[in-house]
Formats: sequence, structure tokens, C-alpha cells
Amino acid sequence: MIEAYITNPGKYVCGDLCGEYLKLPAAKEDVKALLSRIGVDGVLYEEYLITDYRTDVKGLSGCLGGHENIDELNYLAVLLSGLDERDLEKYKAALACDDYYSNAHDLINLTRNLDSYDWYPDIKSHEDLGRYYIEDLIALKTPDDTPDYFDYVSYGRDVATGEGGVFTDSGYIALNGNEYTESYGGRGDIPDEYRVFAYPDPPARMPIKQQLEMYAKMITAPVTGKLTPARAERT
Repeated sequence: MIEAYITNPGKYVCGDLCGEYLKLPAAKEDVKALLSRIGVDGVLYEEYLITDYRTDVKGLSGCLGGHENIDELNYLAVLLSGLDERDLEKYKAALACDDYYSNAHDLINLTRNLDSYDWYPDIKSHEDLGRYYIEDLIALKTPDDTPDYFDYVSYGRDVATGEGGVFTDSGYIALNGNEYTESYGGRGDIPDEYRVFAYPDPPARMPIKQQLEMYAKMITAPVTGKLTPARAERT
């Protein structure tokens, strides 16, 4: 549903281009493994940057930026994958209806407010809209033998302007006046099972006893013209 190209900006400024696509929804282990491969370890490199998106939801990538939170993106992908086909098409249409959606936070809230829009997938033009309002909603029928008696195009244009509606690839859509609720307030509202960001596990440390034994061998090794194996490993 969503793929985000995760990069290591710390390495980038040093000329090392490290990045990979993360397919969402993802598991925590997937995120840790990817971050490990690109060197975002939480110690030397803590920051990541998203430089590209791939998605089959038209209009979605244009609403997402480089500093999105991985947990929010994952939660958004989960919510989108839970929409049925009709609601997903309505979601795509709503993205084209308003410039308000500019980050993952907004896009999560949209999944919860689809009932704030009236959507007509079969209406593709001002004429279609005018006919729908006149013949279906207002029920004003024109005589069959005078199909051009009413100016459906002009009426449909007036309706769209008054509603602030737009025509999209998925049909006509407009806000309907139902309350739009910002029910998602931030990352604290993400259920635990969808929080997947985690730095890679630190490399296992050699037990203290083993370190002391290795050190003892190093300092007691005979001096020769060549480095001993222990010293060679150290360098």
C-alpha cells in the first residue's frame, strides 16, 4: 500500500548514499533490519530521511514529506489496508478535494472522516452533476422530446462552485457539512501493535572474562618479527 525510501542523511553528507524502500505495513524487525543495513544505529547516526514514496493510492505521495514518522506511516498503511474498495476510492477522491492534507497525521484523520464527504463515482462532468441534481434530487423532469431545454452544464457548474466540489478520476466529491472530527491527535494515539520504529540491537559485547583472557595472551605473547595472531586481529 505504501513504500517509503528511508535514507541515512548523516552518511549522505559524507558522500555515502545509503537508502532502501520500506514496505508498509511493516513489522518492527523489518524496520530494525533496514535501519541496520543503512547504518542508522541510534548511536553514531540517529536521524533518517524519507526521500521518495511509492503507493497505489493516487495523490497520497504528494501529501507526504521527508520527515514523516515511521510509526505514523505504518499506522496510515494499516488503516488504508482496512478500507473496502469503495471507501478506498472515496478516499482517493477526497485527497483531490482539499489542499488540507499535507502529512501522515492529516491522512490518518481522513480515514476516519469519509462520511464528511458526498461522493458520486459516476458523475464525471458539470452536465452529469446538473442532471443528477435536477432529475434525481429535485425531481424536475424535462419533456423527453426537448432534451436540451434545460442548461444542465451551467446548473452543474453553479452546484460545484457552491459546494466547493471537484471532479476527480474517481468521480465528483464535495464536503457535505457533517462535522469533521480530528480524532487522531498524534503518535500517542497509535495502538502499540502498530508502533514499529526501533533502532537495531547493539552488537553483542564480549564477556569481561573472555576480554581479560584475550588481553593476557596478548601481553604475554613472545615478540617476533611478525605480529602474533592476537595482535593482527586487534589492528
